[in-house]
Amino acid sequence: MFREMRRKKQELSAADTAAVFERATSGVLAVSGDDGYPYTVPISFIYCGSKIYFHCAKAGHKIDAIRQNNKVSFCVIDSDCVHPEKFTTYFRSAIAFGKARIIEDTAEKRAALEFLAAKYTPDDADGRRKEIDGSIERVCIIELEIEHMTGKEAIELVNMK
Repeated sequence: MFREMRRKKQELSAADTAAVFERATSGVLAVSGDDGYPYTVPISFIYCGSKIYFHCAKAGHKIDAIRQNNKVSFCVIDSDCVHPEKFTTYFRSAIAFGKARIIEDTAEKRAALEFLAAKYTPDDADGRRKEIDGSIERVCIIELEIEHMTGKEAIELVNMK
């Protein structure tokens, strides 16, 4: 169903791919947008094993697209170092494919918000709780259930190992 990576030598292991998602603080969500045009949007997120969670408004292009077609992809860039003298970039990135679901259950929504908030404000538990309490009714939480993920790095990084 999902394509195999063409340059297998550059493919990251499952553990290294997961580590890329764990380190990243933002990524780009791709959905099928209006009139068949792809729509991509940068988002903050949390990676939890086989799932990615992010928050957004309850209305807008992203939510409309997910309601129309829940198949999405999500990409993060872990490393991007340009080497102009070599006409190349030393990169490391990961892509997840899966189905997005709007979380309706309040307890599930709160748990996801707590994971998200803890990632971005690890030293302010009281502030996180207050923010969540004040926004939980007007925020939307999306869960991306990962069906397939891959990671890849520049051949130069592979050769340095």
